[in-house]
Amino acid sequence: MEQEDQLRSSLFLLTYALLKRRRDVSSAESQRRTEVQRRVRQRQYFLQRQRRMLMMMMVGGMRSSLRLRTRPWSTTPRTDWWERVVMTEFQPSDWLDKFRMSKETFFFLCDKLRPRLTRQDTTFRMALPVEKRVAVALWRLATNSTVCKCVRDMCHSIVTLLSSEYMHTPSEQELQESAQVFLSERGFPHCVAAVAALHISVMTPSQNSSDYANPAGWLSVLSQVAVSGRGQFWDVCASFPGGTDPAEILQNSSLWATAEEGGFSPSSTPTFMGTPLKYVFVGEPCYPLQNWLLTPFREQKRRRSHASTLTPAQRRFNQHIHRALRVSEEALLRLRARWQCLSKRNDCGLDVLPTMVLACCILHNICETHRDAFKAEWKEEVAETYPQPRPKHKPHPSAAPDHAEAEETRRLFCDYFEQQED
Repeated sequence: MEQEDQLRSSLFLLTYALLKRRRDVSSAESQRRTEVQRRVRQRQYFLQRQRRMLMMMMVGGMRSSLRLRTRPWSTTPRTDWWERVVMTEFQPSDWLDKFRMSKETFFFLCDKLRPRLTRQDTTFRMALPVEKRVAVALWRLATNSTVCKCVRDMCHSIVTLLSSEYMHTPSEQELQESAQVFLSERGFPHCVAAVAALHISVMTPSQNSSDYANPAGWLSVLSQVAVSGRGQFWDVCASFPGGTDPAEILQNSSLWATAEEGGFSPSSTPTFMGTPLKYVFVGEPCYPLQNWLLTPFREQKRRRSHASTLTPAQRRFNQHIHRALRVSEEALLRLRARWQCLSKRNDCGLDVLPTMVLACCILHNICETHRDAFKAEWKEEVAETYPQPRPKHKPHPSAAPDHAEAEETRRLFCDYFEQQED
């Protein structure tokens, strides 16, 4: 009886081992068949791709004498669109529509950037000419399309080669001209520039995304700009998370240090209302009041009264300073309308964006200097297609140690505007 049990157990183990072996062999054969089929499909895919590439080359008019390369993805496609379309068929309006500048300014920019953007031919392909590289990058900046490599190269080249010429501390003559424009066109005397904030919408950052939420509730990077009376950018400080306090950016910028040292005023201090006074800037309420930076008077809130807490002289001053601040508003609108990568949600990396902002501001100055045409429909397109609530920053408390001196400077301007009313 015991021997039968042992025999039965041995037969059971032998049967189990045979079944397991059969299952393993079947599974191995199935895996081999699957792998063979996968390799066959992959080979067919590459053969079909190579045939398609050869057909495209034939249809594209490739000459039979052209040596075929063994790597089809290194083949250079036709790029005669520049000679065939742009150089022969583009009208002046086409240059403005596609590149946001005139043909003359375009080639002026190419000559300036040529030392840095010129590339050498390689064994696999001919180098892209500077004109085409600039055209692709400008088209990207104007439309916010995705051509990041050319944009990165050109933006770095613009900042490196042209910032010293088109964005620098103004000379005494430029200061005097800007002050004259503010007085004649805005009715604000002794002022040379306006300080403002520029918000640019961005994709959600991978880290610290809450820091980029601005007061209006959307994600952005914040840049500080100083705009002259002629609507050109003198200084740009880019780019900080949208939730950053603009006053903090200003106080840590080179603009603040230069202004504190009197760098935006002639060597011989001009006079205003019979008092020696250096030229001033105007800024929004979010900036601190300084003896060189004038901001509007703050309206004090009352619980049970809707009457204004400001005096007539203070209200009159606010009206004039808001009129002067339109210089920066109009300049930023023209900047965003011409280079719409600053109006749409920008998909470039946060490491590229500061250079892109600086490059767009320099291009703006070049176009304004060359008096290139500006189309009104660009403004309408930005306003209608990409509406976003403008962030409103909290007014600065202006409790600095030199607040009394700054208040005295602001009072001089109140007296000036009161005399103009009489």
